Amino acid sequence: MSRFLEHAANLLEAAESAVQSGNTPSHMTILVGCEGGIRMIADSDWPLDSLQNHHGATMAYRVSNEYEKIRVEGREGLRTCLFETPNPNRAAKLILGGYLH
Repeated sequence: MSRFLEHAANLLEAAESAVQSGNTPSHMTILVGCEGGIRMIADSDWPLDSLQNHHGATMAYRVSNEYEKIRVEGREGLRTCLFETPNPNRAAKLILGGYLH
C-alpha cells in the first residue's frame, strides 16, 4: 500500500478509535509537506485542494464526522481517496436482513 493510502487508513482508524472512546473528533485538515512536516488545521471551510496548494503540501487529508459516519478525504497530486465508515443503522439493517423499521 502506498504511503498516501496508508496515512488515510491510519487517520480513519484513529478517528474511529476516538469515537469508540466517547470523543467526538472535530473536523480536521492534515497537511503533509515535502520534507514530512505536518500542519493541522481545525474546522477549515476551504476546499482541500486549495489548502494543499496554499500551503505547498504534498499530501492533504480532511477528517470529518457527520451523520454518524467518519470520513477521510485525501489528495496527493492528481490522486484522491475517500474512506468512510458505514452508517451504523444501515449496517444493522444489512445484518438483520431489513428487519429494522
